[in-house]
Amino acid sequence: MRLSRGVPFVAAMLLAGAFSGPSPVAATAAAAVDEQHCARQERVRVPGAAYQQGACLADLTTAGLAGTPYTDMADQAGLTARGTRTPAGVPGVQIDGYFPDSSHFNTTHGWRHDAQFVIRLPDRWNGGLVVTGAPGTRRQYATDTAISDQVLALGYAYAATDKGNNGADFYRDGKRPGDAVAEWNTRTTQLTRVARTAVAQRYGHPPRRTYMTGISNGGYLTRWQLENHPELYDGGVDWEGALWTANGPNLLTSLPTAVARMLGSARDEDLYAVGFARGSEFLWPYHEHAYWGVTQKIYRAEFDPAFDPGCPGKSTGTTPEQILAPCASDASYAYASRPTSVHRAVARVALTGRIGRPLITLHGDLDALLPKTADSDVYARMVDASGRGPLHRYFTIAGGTHVDGLYDTYPDRLRPILPCYRSAFDALASWVERGTRPPADRTVGRPASGDVLNSCSLSAPVARAAGRGSATEFLARDAAQPAPL
Repeated sequence: MRLSRGVPFVAAMLLAGAFSGPSPVAATAAAAVDEQHCARQERVRVPGAAYQQGACLADLTTAGLAGTPYTDMADQAGLTARGTRTPAGVPGVQIDGYFPDSSHFNTTHGWRHDAQFVIRLPDRWNGGLVVTGAPGTRRQYATDTAISDQVLALGYAYAATDKGNNGADFYRDGKRPGDAVAEWNTRTTQLTRVARTAVAQRYGHPPRRTYMTGISNGGYLTRWQLENHPELYDGGVDWEGALWTANGPNLLTSLPTAVARMLGSARDEDLYAVGFARGSEFLWPYHEHAYWGVTQKIYRAEFDPAFDPGCPGKSTGTTPEQILAPCASDASYAYASRPTSVHRAVARVALTGRIGRPLITLHGDLDALLPKTADSDVYARMVDASGRGPLHRYFTIAGGTHVDGLYDTYPDRLRPILPCYRSAFDALASWVERGTRPPADRTVGRPASGDVLNSCSLSAPVARAAGRGSATEFLARDAAQPAPL
């Protein structure tokens, strides 16, 4: 049976460029390279792929790939702040392709085929693999600047998936409510398994360490994978992950109030009541235009299509204005009172907090799309309630918001999360590989000076969070327990 369900977390700020793909892939490699550089390329066959193509490239980072078919800079727009330093000069092999799928939202390379992936294998390999799924309604190259460049420079192999479909009409994929979101998880698991095989073919042995990570919907994927497939990973970093719980909170419990405010039937106090942070008001006009309406209507259409089948109906629209426009009916949407079938659809993809590997979570205190009090604060409590607190660290980033690109507009009020993410990834590797505990859960303050674009320290002279011990000790105690379902 072909998988045909996939989703993203909407990145509506990209509508001008996110739904168009790059030019068709060139028939030959972008750079001439020597025989050693291309060694074993022909041996790398991605198991289960319906199509793949490989290229030996002089630089796998965006510094070398920008303007070529091997990345898509438009699909990355807004995720990182201008002026962010990124590494360059990482030669290696890139494999692009897709798995069998019956949906056709992804037009990258002119393939018009979903379940696309990219795998990058640097010449100088450190023995590790990093896996991610696209944030928003974006595609497989979306986190090239934010994640791929840095981990490649550290020597990791890298793999990313489009999650099975993309675009604001993702809810049209699948046969029953929740099918589209469920495919995110299936495609990520699939890519992790085959990427480990591809790594073994390229380097002669499987990765010694495999890390899962991601932004927004990619953060959700990280949580879900560590809960449901800890055998595949050694740890993960979750950056502003979306929270889905069957009884709430979730996107459908906070966004209707935001839509109501857009339409004049809710007050600021109502937004505070569902989790939006005091002090984030300056970001609300932008989110009214770019996020709230479209995000609510497409996820409501995914999990509860019977609520208002005429909006968005068969499509969110064809123009940016149509796509971003809210459905008036969503202002009165009350998830708690919706039929049991809706809650069951969300339960299919819900998180439990029962992670089986070390996880570091980052969330900005000014996130105006996924308010942290209704998201990562709740998830941290879920992890603790499941007895997995020793495996989790949670850092609130003061001045952080959902996408770092907004820092360019408000440099006096925001700070980028990316440098804190890089510190968190380093901390995860030290935790897993050397047993060095990360700092205790804390708020990372917004610095008054220094290179805020490229540096962030997670350390602070505070006591360890109560009740959270060593991940190594916890995993040793838990070794005899069955893996979470």
